[in-house]
Amino acid sequence: MNLLLLPGDGIGPEIAAATRRVLEVLVETCGTALTIEERAIGFASLAASGTTLPDAVLERIPEMDGVILGPVSHFDYPPREAGGINPSAALRTRFALYANIRPCRSRPDLTILPKPMDLVIVRENTEGFYSDRNMHAGSGEFMPDEDMALSIRKITAKGASRVARAAFALARGRRKKVTAVHKANVLKLSDGLFLREVRKVAAEFPDVELEEIIVDAAAALLIRSPDRFDVIVTTNMFGDILSDEASELSGSLGLGGSINAGDDICVAQAQHGSAPDIAGKGVANPTSLILSAAMLLDWFGRRHGRGDFSTAAATLEAAVEDVLGNPATRTRDIGGALGTAEFGEAVCNAVRARGKP
Repeated sequence: MNLLLLPGDGIGPEIAAATRRVLEVLVETCGTALTIEERAIGFASLAASGTTLPDAVLERIPEMDGVILGPVSHFDYPPREAGGINPSAALRTRFALYANIRPCRSRPDLTILPKPMDLVIVRENTEGFYSDRNMHAGSGEFMPDEDMALSIRKITAKGASRVARAAFALARGRRKKVTAVHKANVLKLSDGLFLREVRKVAAEFPDVELEEIIVDAAAALLIRSPDRFDVIVTTNMFGDILSDEASELSGSLGLGGSINAGDDICVAQAQHGSAPDIAGKGVANPTSLILSAAMLLDWFGRRHGRGDFSTAAATLEAAVEDVLGNPATRTRDIGGALGTAEFGEAVCNAVRARGKP
């Protein structure tokens, strides 16, 4: 498996370095056939080549077996015409990475939840309220005059159908329940279309239960009754907000893995942002990116029938849980004392321990 590592901005280079180190130890310990190629994006490539997302990177992605994308500070980028391209949005739309898959599982002494959480949010990734990716040319957000701003939401049958199918296929291997989260009581046309397509796909999976919940209620039920959920499927912005809520409730936003999956390409990406306020201090929690890398290995293993990669992914995830399970080996944001590199080394040691015959 050939991986492309794009460290990004802010804390990106630090957590990417920790993730790379863990993957290298996984190769040494488990014999996983894995190579890692690193390229610059974000402010680093803007300074070097005048763009935050070089064409050479875009051309390289289809030639690789997977991508690990670090956080990016796209809000602080210059205008697009000055080289400020949001790499996250660009990769999702250019390579049709329509399913953002975010597992959330609570940990007993880190969560504030009264009941256990073990769910997956499957978020549509290429349209919805994210107006920067809704048009063939230009942006779906614009200002006719200085006192009026308009934004276009786009929902397509194709987009809704393919993310629904990803969610039902995932649920079939779990507890066989999909909850479609929507706001069709207000957004009658757009969320109505989304629900229409979800129901069509549900008919293809008679063994999987379909539940429909308005987003307001879903946000509350994640707190009150998180154990009622298995797989949640929803539109772009609702999924973004709910998955951040779920991760924080389960222990920390820094603990949630995430992949952006299409039919042929998968990009691992931490759920959180670039946190420029702590960049360079060595205190960032790399868990989210490490778990995202594990998800990427498992995606590759399932797609290509390579059980060794799924086994390696399970080893890496279990090693992370071993480290998080010990208060002494946690990062500072969740009550421990370790920095970024130290936590990475603790995971490396746990991988070695689990990899022993």
